[in-house]
Amino acid sequence: MTDAVLYDAREDGIAILTINRPDQRNCLSRDVREGLREAWTRFEADDAMRIAILTGSGEKAFCAGGDLKEMVETGMKVPPRDMFPLPYDSIELSKPTIAAVNGHAMAGGWMIAQACDLCVASTNARFAITEVKVGRGSPWAAPLIHMIPQRIFMEIVLTGKPITAERAYEIGLVNRLTEPGGALDAAIELAKEVLEGAPLSVKAARETVMLSTEMGRSAALQAARAAHELTYHSEDAQEGPRAFAEKRKPEWKGR
Repeated sequence: MTDAVLYDAREDGIAILTINRPDQRNCLSRDVREGLREAWTRFEADDAMRIAILTGSGEKAFCAGGDLKEMVETGMKVPPRDMFPLPYDSIELSKPTIAAVNGHAMAGGWMIAQACDLCVASTNARFAITEVKVGRGSPWAAPLIHMIPQRIFMEIVLTGKPITAERAYEIGLVNRLTEPGGALDAAIELAKEVLEGAPLSVKAARETVMLSTEMGRSAALQAARAAHELTYHSEDAQEGPRAFAEKRKPEWKGR
């Protein structure tokens, strides 16, 4: 790993990815992009890591977005499809992720926070899709229609004005709020809550949420039943009820 992105594989199954360019407001420069791509690939390949948290160094910025100087120098028009390593988009991931937003998440910073499954933010965080302010585009924002109301979505992308962490929580973009300096700890707490669940059940639950955004009601129900088939036939599906009956903590095997 480069020092642009730090990778911490914890013993409890939580991987922490930290964008480590606070002097550049953790913008998505080339070295950060390469570091993120390597870190996400490492996380997915490590069976011991069950959930990942993405955060940024310092308290001022989670990620300020794309490197505008690079765009000027290269005369960039449409960004290459694989330019930004986005979870579940240009990066194939099968495990859950959490964004711990500890400062400003602007443009591409919003993009990578949005791409994660869950989001925790400190009260000093600010979110904005600022592309209209610099003549760029935000096609990646399209999935927001499944997260927030249409007219709020419209105002955010048309004005480019930032919203507070409290407003982001209010509209459903953020799961939990924390005091400044506490975003990572709160994300770890949330990750541990996810890890309490049976691994196959968590995997199927995540798949159900995502496929539900792609289909109508009947098709989603049918696909969700198929997604849970392996879970129902697993050893953990017997261990869970048994542990409950015996009033003890279940011992998950992930099979």
